[in-house]
Amino acid sequence: MHPVIRTILQRLGLGLVTLFVVSLILFSSIEFLPGDFGEAVLGQAALPETVEAFRKELGLHLPMHERYFDWLGGILTGDMGNSFSGRGSSGGQDRSRPVIELLAPRLANTLFLASMAAIISVPLALFLGITAALYRNTIYDRTVNALTLTTISFPEFFVAYLLILGLSSFTKIFPSLANIDPDAAFWERVYLTALPALTLTLVIVAHMMRMTRAAIINLMASPYIEMADLKGASKSEIILRHALPNAWAPIVTVIAFNLAYLVVGVVVVEVVFVYPGVGQLMVDAVTTRDVPVVQGCAMIFAATYILLNLFADIISIITNPRLLHPR
Repeated sequence: MHPVIRTILQRLGLGLVTLFVVSLILFSSIEFLPGDFGEAVLGQAALPETVEAFRKELGLHLPMHERYFDWLGGILTGDMGNSFSGRGSSGGQDRSRPVIELLAPRLANTLFLASMAAIISVPLALFLGITAALYRNTIYDRTVNALTLTTISFPEFFVAYLLILGLSSFTKIFPSLANIDPDAAFWERVYLTALPALTLTLVIVAHMMRMTRAAIINLMASPYIEMADLKGASKSEIILRHALPNAWAPIVTVIAFNLAYLVVGVVVVEVVFVYPGVGQLMVDAVTTRDVPVVQGCAMIFAATYILLNLFADIISIITNPRLLHPR
C-alpha cells in the first residue's frame, strides 16, 4: 500500500476514534446535567404521573448505556432522533420534528456563511502574508501587522457591533439582521450575509496572514534560497517559486483550523445577526433544553473539526513527504 494512502487511513481511523470519544463525553455530560428533562419540557403540566409517562415515551427511564448505544446507532444510520420541542403540547398531539429535518436547512445556511467568509479571507490572508514577507520590515509590513493585530484583539461580538454601527446604522449599506428566507435568491443571500461574513473575515484573517508571513520568512535563510538569490532571481520570484511551495504545510494547517472555526465558532456571530444557522439553533435548543438537537449540533461541530484537521494533515503530507517518516 502506498505510504500516503496508509497514512490517510490511519488518520481517518484516529478521527473516528476521536469522534466516538467526543460522542461519549457529550452524552455523559448532558446526562449529568441537573434537573429533569421531562419537567422542563412539560412545564406547568408536569404532574408526577405525567412526567413518568413522558419519560417512558422518550425512553428516559432506560439505563444510560442503553440510551447511548441506541442514540449512537441512530447517528450511524442517519437518524438523530426527534426534537423534544412540540412534545406535550396542547391537545396531546406530538408536533415534534426529526432532528435531521431541523438541522439540514440550518447546516446549509452555516456552510453558506462559512463559504462566503472563506472566499474572502483565505485569498486576502495569503496576499497580505506574501506581500508582508516580500516587503519585510517596511512601513507596509508594520501597517499590515498592526491592522490585523487590532482586528484580532477585539472579541467577535464587538467587531460585529462596530460593523453594524458603521455599515448599517450610519450608512445603510447592509442590513443589520441576516434573517434569510429559505426561498431567497442567491444574490439576496449574499447581500444579507455580507456583514456576518465580513465579521468572520476580520476575526480570522490575522491568524492566516501572520502564519503565511512567518512560514515564508523562516525559509528565507535556507541554502537553496541563498542559491536562488546568487543566481540573480528577483525577490518576488524567490518567494513565489522557491519559498512558498515549501511553506504550504504550516500555512494549510492554520487555514484548516480557521475554516473549522468558521463552522464551529459562528455561534456568537449568528446570535448577533439573528442568522438562521446551526449555532443559533443550538442556542435555542439549550434555552428550551432540547437535548437531541443540542447533541446533533455538537456532533456536527465535532465531525467538521475532525474532518478539516484530517484534510490539513493530508495536504501537509502531500506538500511535505518528510512527514511520512517522523523521527
